[in-house]
Amino acid sequence: MNRFIPPDLLRLRRDSLRAITGILEHETRFRLGFSAMAAALERAHRRLAATLEHPPAEGTAEAESPRSRLARLDRMVGLLHELLDQDGRAQTEAIVSLLHHFEAASAELTQTLVEKELIDRQRAVLERIIFSYERISQWMEFLKEILTDFYQIFPFDAFFVAFAEKHGLTLKVFHPAALESAMREQLLHRVSQHVLASLGQPPDAAFDIEEHFLTTQPAEAKPVESMMLITERVPERHTKLAGILGAAFGVHEKLSPQEEAVIRSLLAIVVIVVGSSRALGQSLAELEYYSLHDPLTNLYNRRHFLSMLQYEITRSERHQHEFSLLMVDLDDFKDVNDTFGHPVGDEALCQVASHLKTCVRPGDLICRIGGDEFVILLPETGKEEAKRLARTIRDRLREHPVHASQLEFHLTASIGIVTYPADGANQNDLMTRLDFAAYEAKKRGKDGVFHYSDIDRGEEVQRIAQHRRQEAEVVRAALRKGRIVPYFQPIIETGSGRVVAYEVLARLIADDGEIVSAARFIDAIEKYGMGRELDRRMISAALDALRRLPPTANDSAPLLFLNLSVQEIQNRNVLTFASRLCYQWEIDPHRIVFELLERDAISDMEKIRLFLSTLRKKGFRFALDDFGSGYNSFHYLRELEFDFVKIDGAFIRGIEHSKTDEALVRNLARLCHDLGIQTVAEFVESQSLLEHLRALGVTHAQGYYIGLPRPDILLFADKTVGR
Repeated sequence: MNRFIPPDLLRLRRDSLRAITGILEHETRFRLGFSAMAAALERAHRRLAATLEHPPAEGTAEAESPRSRLARLDRMVGLLHELLDQDGRAQTEAIVSLLHHFEAASAELTQTLVEKELIDRQRAVLERIIFSYERISQWMEFLKEILTDFYQIFPFDAFFVAFAEKHGLTLKVFHPAALESAMREQLLHRVSQHVLASLGQPPDAAFDIEEHFLTTQPAEAKPVESMMLITERVPERHTKLAGILGAAFGVHEKLSPQEEAVIRSLLAIVVIVVGSSRALGQSLAELEYYSLHDPLTNLYNRRHFLSMLQYEITRSERHQHEFSLLMVDLDDFKDVNDTFGHPVGDEALCQVASHLKTCVRPGDLICRIGGDEFVILLPETGKEEAKRLARTIRDRLREHPVHASQLEFHLTASIGIVTYPADGANQNDLMTRLDFAAYEAKKRGKDGVFHYSDIDRGEEVQRIAQHRRQEAEVVRAALRKGRIVPYFQPIIETGSGRVVAYEVLARLIADDGEIVSAARFIDAIEKYGMGRELDRRMISAALDALRRLPPTANDSAPLLFLNLSVQEIQNRNVLTFASRLCYQWEIDPHRIVFELLERDAISDMEKIRLFLSTLRKKGFRFALDDFGSGYNSFHYLRELEFDFVKIDGAFIRGIEHSKTDEALVRNLARLCHDLGIQTVAEFVESQSLLEHLRALGVTHAQGYYIGLPRPDILLFADKTVGR
């Protein structure tokens, strides 16, 4: 195998070799010099020996005794030998010491060597671990993908994941191949006992076992008792559910420390993947559930109802079936909220939902489509059968009082009915006539049942149509005379409490001076095609008010949230209009946030995507309003890039007494934070609710506690709320 050699080890080897070379060179020179000296001494010895045989005459220069000269020379030679021995020992000790140091350092560094192949194998697994919404929501399939790659790199005999959940223990075992029955049972027994011991459970504890096979190929027979189990804990703080995962390896040779270390590091990554995917998957499943359901009553919501209504129209047309719709409109429900408060009203709505469930058949669909309005879809049901069910519902509400907060009171309902195809061949006609039938039931004294087909189709229909045209003319005249004006509702940062933005809301000033909310005339605006004129009126008036504000530092300049109609989204000329005003009045387009309702935003995804692209090029920003009320909310998060999410007020009102609503808002806030999106909570009506939202991570708040809509934007300047 190829190995990585750390640079420190290379440097040590190089320095050591240089030192050894220097020592050897010094010793070589010393020994060469000594050899030359020894040769000279040897020659001197020979001359002295010859002199002894033929001694010189006395009185000459060499009159010294030859024996004394020889003795002196021998002493010198002995000294040289002694010096040589000392130097040689010193050099030898230095070399030995250096080699010992080198060997110790090399051994230490060798422990840190990682095989290159192991690193490549580890990286191959990690590169496959890429998060996405689909993978998180389908975490089991995601895990199988990871394990398939894992097996190719580190072949295992089993992979297991276990969780201690509310209902008990769950063990999921993944086999890379098909096992012979006896080996499979032995392996399951050993893994289960190991898991129970690791989680602190008794050996006989019962738990659910799920087995998954990555391939259908037969597995090699191996002794289970000798398999090596490598595990990692899933911390409870990570998933709220304690667990463990691991792999079983039946190997002929024991795994190397390096291989085991790499496997453990990969298991630690898989712990994060499994834990996060599982936890996020649960949260997203809850969020998806409540995108189809009313969070208060757990009935289906308006979006799902309209979808199922269209489906039922198509099905009934194909099979030539009838079906009926009931609208249950509670009588005087506003008085309940005003008298007893919204919590009591919410409890009453939940009890009404329970009554409705007891009255319908298993195949019927109950939906809450408004504050106190319920719709029931009755497949394959004609007029008379629908009227009988409506009377059953009316009687049950009469007979069963509401019990909430130690209060007891009765509720009644006006119930309108339509039947397909006699009362309408399409969704729009059916809903319009259903609304009229409920209105007629209320008009005739409330607590009653009225079928649309029972109406006098001449005079009555004409009267209603005339009334609606008159309402439209009132709105049209108000637009023409400038009596539809902007009101400004403040939006604060939850962290600082500072007013940083305003939502622009339309108000109609009636002839008698009454201020009429947009909710009372928006239907006429949309039905009679006045949305474009209204939008431009609101944009012009709001930008004019904004430019009149005293100059401030750029970072404290407020934002304006402006609503757009479907007509303007389809036209896109409104952006040119707004850009021209911003340029003319020197307003930074970045301060303008256009709001699109979720139900409008998704009618044509490609058109909306093009609209938003144009919006951003001009410098404007984008907010998605009523997020969570629609049926595919998270699809929009993925498909559309926007700056703000305004959380539907139905979720906000419930977070203080509903763990589900609290979890939904918390997870949505966290998800938006990770995506770089700011969140705005609507319908904030108390200090405690504001503090709760702050703790959940919601960045902005809006509602009556923050401030009522006012005609003068200056009323909120420099205001701080909740701090």
